[in-house]
Amino acid sequence: MIHNALIIANGKKKESEVLSAEIINYLSSQSIASKVISTGSDSDDISVPSASDIVITLGGDGTVLYAARAVYEMGIPILPVNLGTFGYITEIGKDEWREALEHYIQYGTNISRRLMLRITVHRDGKRVWSGSSLNEAVISSSGIAKVISLDLSLDKTPAGSFRSDGMIVATPTGSTGYSLAAGGPILDVDMSAIVITPICPFTLSNRPLVTSGKIVTLSVKEGQRTDLILTLDGQLLFPLQENDTVTIEKSRNKALLIRSLRRNFTEVIRDKLHWSGGMHA
Repeated sequence: MIHNALIIANGKKKESEVLSAEIINYLSSQSIASKVISTGSDSDDISVPSASDIVITLGGDGTVLYAARAVYEMGIPILPVNLGTFGYITEIGKDEWREALEHYIQYGTNISRRLMLRITVHRDGKRVWSGSSLNEAVISSSGIAKVISLDLSLDKTPAGSFRSDGMIVATPTGSTGYSLAAGGPILDVDMSAIVITPICPFTLSNRPLVTSGKIVTLSVKEGQRTDLILTLDGQLLFPLQENDTVTIEKSRNKALLIRSLRRNFTEVIRDKLHWSGGMHA
């Protein structure tokens, strides 16, 4: 049963205020209490009431990523409503939120359990920072010179040294984002796997790697010619130093996303990537 709903609306989207009011009226008619948080940035800190039974996001994929990091450990499902055309994550259009919500309330079957990543940075043997991501973790240059040097290990087994513009460690959800643009494969969102994609590697033999459950460790080598940063979901930043170690592993908790009843993942990527068989395919 749903008793309390939290609406996280992208304050930069003009339609969010109108749609928030429409959803609030519907929830009220169902005796569901609601609260609205209007965000101005995907890095804002938000306080999610522990009594929340569902989170409804109004915006785009960035709003969902923001919300997922805030609630996934609480086991709260997210209804992702896109205020534009449907996205890779926000596959529910603004004209179909009610049918998706009603189906979830009645049956609870239209749920996609998405892998989340847990990222930890160690410096001089001590943990100095940690975070989570639904899409990806990226280590890259923050300066003019782009090539960086990283050591990669899988479950503490050395897997090689990489010179590249950076390294992307993505979830199946994030495989259609930055990783795809860098030449990585598309993973089905219901898989429990991680894809490691070098960005413009110096050596052509360095290729994307899909691993099922290994702990990924990236170590920043000495002698870098640029400053390095760690980015989570393109929204959270942390500056790295030489000899830092970044550990990336599967979280025990998953993001719970309510699915669209009108399209599935295959249809989403087919339409977004224009797999029509025509001249633009």
